[in-house]
Amino acid sequence: MNGFSHIDKNGNASMVDVSEKTETVRFARASGSIFVSKIVMDAINSDSVPKGNVLSVARVSGIMAAKKTPELIPLCHTLILSNVAVDFELFPEKNQIRCECSVKLSGKTGAEMEALTGCSVALLTIYDMCKALDKTMEIGEIHLEEKFGGKSGHYVSEQV
Repeated sequence: MNGFSHIDKNGNASMVDVSEKTETVRFARASGSIFVSKIVMDAINSDSVPKGNVLSVARVSGIMAAKKTPELIPLCHTLILSNVAVDFELFPEKNQIRCECSVKLSGKTGAEMEALTGCSVALLTIYDMCKALDKTMEIGEIHLEEKFGGKSGHYVSEQV
């Protein structure tokens, strides 16, 4: 075995066989931020972005992205998600919007990629909706904050 679960004995990409794994409750939470200009922050706060309510649209896009993760990330298993939540926290003094995406399911493999994808796409949606106002926005700090379920146990990032 080469140590990488998505590589077979011949070095080829391979989907991990989870058929023998036990189904457990799985949870993952990821976060990231977008740094915007004061103009963008003010427009989001006053709900005056011409394309509409930025955070509402970004929330829906994050949820949709989490559900479509296997279509975007090669070798991800299709999961039946029981819950996806996308929330935002605004820090006007830093012109920062923090996004958190959490995913819950009962299954044989984890939800980390779904949480990370939901967070990333929600932040990209904010950029897309606000780019006419300012193109200098910067997305970053995307990381897994917490996960539980499965044999690897409970993980909490030291960044939290």
